[in-house]
Amino acid sequence: MTLDIKKFFQATNPSKTLVADNPEDQKYYIDFSSVRGGKIIEEIKDNISFFSPDDPTCVLFTGHIGCGKSTELLRLKSDLEGEGFHVVYFESSEDLEMADVDIGDVLLAIARRISQSLDTIKLDEPKNFKDLLQGAAKLLQTEIELGAEASVPGVGKISANTTGKYSVEAGLPGVGKLTASNDQGVALALGIGKITAKAKSDSTLRERLNQYLGPQKTKLLEAINQELIEPAIAKLKQQGKHGLVVIVDNLDRIDNRQKSWGRPQQEYLFVDQSEYLTKLRCHLVYTMPLSLKFSNDYGNLTQRFPEDPKVLPMVPIYLADGGECAEGMALLRQMVLARAFPDLEECDRLQEIPNLFESPETLDRLCYMSGGHPRDLLRLLNDWIKKQRQTPLTRQTLEDLIRNRRNEMTLPISADEWELLREVKQRKKVSGDQAYQTLIRSRLVFEYRYNGESWFDVNPILADAKELQ
Repeated sequence: MTLDIKKFFQATNPSKTLVADNPEDQKYYIDFSSVRGGKIIEEIKDNISFFSPDDPTCVLFTGHIGCGKSTELLRLKSDLEGEGFHVVYFESSEDLEMADVDIGDVLLAIARRISQSLDTIKLDEPKNFKDLLQGAAKLLQTEIELGAEASVPGVGKISANTTGKYSVEAGLPGVGKLTASNDQGVALALGIGKITAKAKSDSTLRERLNQYLGPQKTKLLEAINQELIEPAIAKLKQQGKHGLVVIVDNLDRIDNRQKSWGRPQQEYLFVDQSEYLTKLRCHLVYTMPLSLKFSNDYGNLTQRFPEDPKVLPMVPIYLADGGECAEGMALLRQMVLARAFPDLEECDRLQEIPNLFESPETLDRLCYMSGGHPRDLLRLLNDWIKKQRQTPLTRQTLEDLIRNRRNEMTLPISADEWELLREVKQRKKVSGDQAYQTLIRSRLVFEYRYNGESWFDVNPILADAKELQ
């Protein structure tokens, strides 16, 4: 079968997330649940749609960055919409400065995205919420000295002599003016967006905003629940929907630098502020940094959330005892072949291996060196196609890419970390200290779950590094 090398290259873009509702993306999707410890997404869906459709739920979802969480969450969104839920999915990195996140930032981002999604629902004026935004907008406008008067959509005009009264009139290009009786959700989303955009781009403004919101976070939470979420759910149910689900992706990407008082940011947000993350009165799914599983505060975290975090592990290439995982390797082969021949059946794709690779062993070498990490596999494959520009793809080119990648990965590894890596290679386990968190966060160590077993292993890219011998 003739292969379009350019289309193959585009299909292996490691930065592209597969969207479940896209028919073309569906052709590329491979279900790895049988080798990843179970049907995690189906469990989350059933917990919401079957067991607790009318009671708020909250779950944390974690795994290595690039392991396929976003693809799975978009599939969850599609499945829940099929079950009759209104689902708000968003990537928090678009709203938040990931190096400096506070609970007020997260609550405002969620409120904004919910408001933005309610384009067919008329809500009453959220007075308490707007009072809070009014104060925040006044603070930010004062800080950047935009003049005597400025307008914030969904909040109104703010002037130097504002006394607490404000107009909720706001201009929206191409639409006109939004008032209290017209599209409150859209106007509110615009107002929050204007405030958070200013704060995201300026650390000083962000600090002032969080100083303002910090003492009022309980009031902010109540306003979001009482004036936005609960009325929205009531209106959604009038339209025949079963409820509201909010999926907050990319929170696993927040930096773990210390706050000014010394608390690591990840522990601060997910442990210290868990009360606010869990108390929004709708169904919630948050992504969480995998390194928190190895934090000394992990026990506290599991006590503060309704259930333990769901983990999306790597696709196993070898078993804990060193034997090959035939099922995992077969699925990874199909992941590669589907990008080249999406319209063929699985058995027919296998017949095309000689046209795509120098040998079947060359394809297996690619799958093995990925460590079962989907994005790393696509990254190697994408670079391979770009470098060679023709098929069959050769083993020598792949080995050159592996060697270059290994050199990049080994540069920042310290002597102490090499010692830890040797322990992981031998024991297939990790401990819960700071050093191991670094190994996990840097993707030097991967977690696997298969047939009731759970183990860790060193990223295969490092397998031939002399420091591991």
